[in-house]
Amino acid sequence: MSTENALLTILVEKINNDTLVLPTLPAIALKVRKAADDPTVNLNKMGEVIGQDPALSARIMKIANSAYLGRTVKVENLHQAVTRIGLRQIKNIATALAMEQLFVSKNPIVGEYLSKLWDRTVDVTANAMAVFQIYTKQADKNKNLNMDTLTLSALVHNIGVLPILSEAERHQDVFANPTFLNVAIQKLAGRLGSTILDSWGFNKEMAEITENWRSLKFQTEKVSYLDFVRVGAVLSGAISSHKDDVLNITQQKAILPDLKVLDSDDFKTSRDEVKTIFK
Repeated sequence: MSTENALLTILVEKINNDTLVLPTLPAIALKVRKAADDPTVNLNKMGEVIGQDPALSARIMKIANSAYLGRTVKVENLHQAVTRIGLRQIKNIATALAMEQLFVSKNPIVGEYLSKLWDRTVDVTANAMAVFQIYTKQADKNKNLNMDTLTLSALVHNIGVLPILSEAERHQDVFANPTFLNVAIQKLAGRLGSTILDSWGFNKEMAEITENWRSLKFQTEKVSYLDFVRVGAVLSGAISSHKDDVLNITQQKAILPDLKVLDSDDFKTSRDEVKTIFK
């Protein structure tokens, strides 16, 4: 049996036997989510929790001062930043900002793959968020959707790749065959992503995104976060074979007033602004 087939067999067996090691949420994300679920928490307490992690604190400040929130007055401290973002949004925002901690490895080969994966994930997220900003400016749109949930959905959409790369690390010959690795990812990453989000306690809709974003057979009747993740994936090159189909669906659901807006300076500026938050 080839190394490639052996890896695929091992992955399938471990998935079926529920023995594959799944990534866990970064510790600071767990703390923030636990605090956010506490009905007695207030902005001061939340600021104290976030303040335990200097890197997250800096990014919370950055996002509070970004065009992402559409504000012009700068915040000067963490308390002001948390106040601006708000308790309802901080749970998803802090989790999203902590995601990068998962895309690292001491193994240089795996680390390179993870670095490229994170860059692509940020591109998908930036495009999805820029499209969402255009969508929300239109009248009579779905006001039940919010930017912080979309951000987290986009950043975890391909999370199922992580355990595949971890397992492949034990079979390093596989990395000499990127084509096979991509096949393994295409076959298994969606299923694994859904399993990971379920283990993290994320909602069903977000798990469905990770499992189905590549497959156009799965559609939602109304405009959903999945639509924005898919168009973000198309614009970043993560989905190329179904580009026209995805953009057609985007038009049918009236997510964009005109596809020409994707070439506008406003769209590009919005997309690039988001990228600076995560890079």
